[in-house]
Amino acid sequence: MGLWKIEEKFDTLLSMVTLDESEIDTLYHFKNDLRQLEWLSVRALLNNLTGKDSRIIYNEEHKPFLYDGSYNISISHSQNFTSILLSKHMKVGIDLEYMSHRINKIAHKFINRHESITCDKSLEQLHLYIHWCAKEALYKICDKKDINFKENLTIKPFDIDATGTIMGIHHNNDIYEEYVLNYLVMDNYVIVYCFK
Repeated sequence: MGLWKIEEKFDTLLSMVTLDESEIDTLYHFKNDLRQLEWLSVRALLNNLTGKDSRIIYNEEHKPFLYDGSYNISISHSQNFTSILLSKHMKVGIDLEYMSHRINKIAHKFINRHESITCDKSLEQLHLYIHWCAKEALYKICDKKDINFKENLTIKPFDIDATGTIMGIHHNNDIYEEYVLNYLVMDNYVIVYCFK
């Protein structure tokens, strides 16, 4: 797993990567400056983790893959951080979120009746963000197909700490899979990741 704090200017990040013509087109297609920095930071971090210029391609569900197939990859970014999880032999899922808004207003869209949220108002937002990130990580590891966060993903009850392990379930049609997810809280960010 790698984390990159985006502090560089555009030209500095651009100098850290080697892009082909289609990647240059993609980069300049983004009109938002922050989106360009995020995109470049992903490639800079990937090159740092793999020790080489690595190319990312995407399938029709926008799931990332390495062009040379050397690693399974999952990517997340929020605010000024980028995260990547790699594995040669396992599927991976990672989500990184900056806790910026009152997530409790949308909790009804992703929390189901089997899940338990703390009654402690001072911890409610963090608890909900860990649930959200865990479901995002599961969504990514399960290939993003036919998954409803509320109906098909369940996070078993857990106590909140700065770091920890939680259990997640993907249930869909004939599928029932349990996953161990690791989480950590860093400043105002939550990171959750898992392997399969």
